[in-house]
Amino acid sequence: MSAAVVAVVLVVVIGLVALAAVSVKVVREYQRVVLFRLGRAQAARGPGLTFINPITDRISWVDLREQYLEIPHQTAITRDNAAIAIDFIIFYKVLDPLTSVLAVKDFRGAAINIASTTLRSVVGDMSLDDVLSKREEMNDALRVKLDDVTERWGVKVGNVEVREIKPPPAVLEAMTRQMGAERARRALVTEAEGQREASVTVAEGQKQSAILQAEGERQSAELRAQGFAAALRRVLEVAGDVDANTMTLQYLETLKQLGASPSTKFVVPAELTTLLSGVVAASHNAGQRANGPATAPPAQPRRS
Repeated sequence: MSAAVVAVVLVVVIGLVALAAVSVKVVREYQRVVLFRLGRAQAARGPGLTFINPITDRISWVDLREQYLEIPHQTAITRDNAAIAIDFIIFYKVLDPLTSVLAVKDFRGAAINIASTTLRSVVGDMSLDDVLSKREEMNDALRVKLDDVTERWGVKVGNVEVREIKPPPAVLEAMTRQMGAERARRALVTEAEGQREASVTVAEGQKQSAILQAEGERQSAELRAQGFAAALRRVLEVAGDVDANTMTLQYLETLKQLGASPSTKFVVPAELTTLLSGVVAASHNAGQRANGPATAPPAQPRRS
């Protein structure tokens, strides 16, 4: 075989390999290729091996995974004429590969422009306070309006997340003062609640102490009353065995103690006469018992 034939065969083999390389495409599971043959869209191909004619066919790759698009800071005016800057993220996914290629040339550029317009429309219907406090509602409104536009491009907007909101400097300063006042108010409320709880605790402790003290005094009074009653019963028992002479001696002993005191004035009860009568009678009876029976006086002569 001549060298020329070998060279021709080698060229043919290299050409076939190059043709196979450009004719066979491996499409992954999350990808699709839109096939154009002589300028006309055929269909979306994949996944797997896809054969094309490199002379008449052209393809466009489409990614079906969920992707995100960052929208830079956009200035919008609220319903109460406050200029704010907002940036947010759009999460989207291609549902129709053929439509996404045919309906829009540059989806990212178109999405950024439509997002800016939609943002101004949504923020213009809200007040500044609502924009700052109702972020979830604003996210939902942006998602719904963006999805209405991108649906005709074969793209589904799954979620919209506002990342940062920059209000005007004057509003920021007012918000800072408001936050400081709110913190001071919360501190005062917390301190007042602590003092109230402490007062309640102290009052509860004083109440319990008073209850315990009253209970102790009641029990002590009951014990004293029981002791006094027992003493009275004992006195009555002893007094039942004491005769009048013993009581008289007690009276005399008491008078003796009064006489020994340095006082110059004494208050004598009215019963003293009865006491003295009893003393005299007791002394007379004692003398008779000591001297024997007394003799009768001599009889006087009867006068005629």
